[in-house]
Amino acid sequence: MAGPDHAERITPKGTAEPPDPRIRFAAERTLLAWVRTGVALMGFGFVVARFGWFLREYAAGPIADPSARSPGVSMVIGVALIMLGVAICGTAGFGHLRFLRRFDRGEPYRPPGWSLAFAVAILLAVVGIGVAAYLLSLSPA
Repeated sequence: MAGPDHAERITPKGTAEPPDPRIRFAAERTLLAWVRTGVALMGFGFVVARFGWFLREYAAGPIADPSARSPGVSMVIGVALIMLGVAICGTAGFGHLRFLRRFDRGEPYRPPGWSLAFAVAILLAVVGIGVAAYLLSLSPA
């Protein structure tokens, strides 16, 4: 029954042959992998933001003026990573919902014109380059 074209063959509602449940399970595993990635990025963003705050507090000492402290670059990077994680979770959720609706209507699978994985990889590469440039600017020459 599982031939090379089995993944493309989706039976419409109301036919005698029920759709293969493995397709739905695979879609759910993919969604959960993207949610895991999003939550990891949110956690990492929180760590980056809090670690920068900790370093500023430590360097300022106990008698520093609290109003003179700025949020710093680590806060911006941390919030950007958190927002990236939120965007990944939302995009994956909507993509999963769109896939399930098409699957339930019996439409054949058509890959999207863009790749969430590629977009995340490019965004993380840009953030990494930015962090590296920032760290190089801090080091004494």
